[in-house]
Amino acid sequence: MKKTIIAAVALALTATACTPGSGSPSGGASAPSTVKTDAAALGQVELTVWDQEVRGGQAAQMAAQIKGFEAKYPNIKIKRVSRSFDDLKTTLRLALSGNDAPDVVQANNGRSDMGEFVKAGQLVPLDKWAEAYKWGDRYPASVLQYSRYSADGKTFGEGNLYGMPQVGEVVGLYYNKTKVATPPTSWADFEEALAKAKAAGDVPLQFGNLDKWPAIHVFGTVQDQFVPADQITKLAFGRPGASWKSPENQKAAETLVSWVDKGYFNSGFNGQGYDPAWQDFGKGKGTFLIAGTWLQADLQKALGDKVGFMLPPGGKPVTGGTGLPFAITNKSKNPDAAAAYINYITSPDAMKVLTSTGNLPIADTAAQQPPAGLAGDIFKSFGGAVSSESLVPYLDYATPTMYDTIGAALQDLLAKKATPQQFLDKLETDYSKFAGK
Repeated sequence: MKKTIIAAVALALTATACTPGSGSPSGGASAPSTVKTDAAALGQVELTVWDQEVRGGQAAQMAAQIKGFEAKYPNIKIKRVSRSFDDLKTTLRLALSGNDAPDVVQANNGRSDMGEFVKAGQLVPLDKWAEAYKWGDRYPASVLQYSRYSADGKTFGEGNLYGMPQVGEVVGLYYNKTKVATPPTSWADFEEALAKAKAAGDVPLQFGNLDKWPAIHVFGTVQDQFVPADQITKLAFGRPGASWKSPENQKAAETLVSWVDKGYFNSGFNGQGYDPAWQDFGKGKGTFLIAGTWLQADLQKALGDKVGFMLPPGGKPVTGGTGLPFAITNKSKNPDAAAAYINYITSPDAMKVLTSTGNLPIADTAAQQPPAGLAGDIFKSFGGAVSSESLVPYLDYATPTMYDTIGAALQDLLAKKATPQQFLDKLETDYSKFAGK
């Protein structure tokens, strides 16, 4: 990802773009040939919006954005439905195929979600609104690629634009400053710190994997230390030319298993939920937590100046990208109003709201003034990852079925029900069926 240098763009209230519509394979998700950006002139509108901004700082920013939008456009009312990530993922597919689909949804970027929705013609291409609102000036191509698909949903990272994210994300190490006097500066130092925490009777790594997806982030953090960035990117974007069955991936899987053998995780981690795990860390139980920047506000509230954040040490690639982008469904009766809402919650002013509520804005990041402490750590870490172009995508993006495949395979690996080789064999079978050799 290239350095995020975003130009402030004024809201274009009266601009109109007149270009031919772009149809999907099913013919159901085409943008109108003319888009209207004067939201105040759209009449009385009610928009149903589904999002997964349920945690403290996430919920606070969303509430503030909606309040501001409705004040600016009193003719448009937002009917918000907020669900957890897992609940949204479960219910969204059914909702989009029904007759009462929401207007705006947060859809996971990966092939198993956004890719499948694009393939089914359930999302509208946003390119015409992007042109009218100049979203390409606001967000660099390196950010927008995470919401681009070919019209048939097969190629990820190229093609039409189907969503706009609000936040940046990077997976790193939260640590308790009362237990870590000096943050580790190398991977060897980090593993030594885990061993010391274990010897001292603390939980070295808080971890809850009942939901399966948290292990994807933990494994990705380990994988980043051993596998070249270009190979991770090929695997994560489902592009041909890479293989899970490599010595480097073998080493990553073996390292993760060794952490289980050494007792670095809390007892019963495969049966503990993600939220209870980070909440335990917030109560002072545990030395480290591998997790994303989306926990910033909640952990800051729980631990105050006792919590820090850093990228995994060693100067290697780091897992991250964007938060879930906001998309317009093909069932929306008011796509222009929906686009105006997306434009508002991704504007330069919206980035200030995100910062003030303890979130990491994807745009204008360098222009923000984060408070000292954890927020400062996170802004610095994300900025460093972006400027060094070291971000690599989430592994579950790879294929339409990889989210389920890798989640289940990691549970088996961590439970010692599968060897590292058997684990990699499962991933390779899924990947090769989709991407070929």
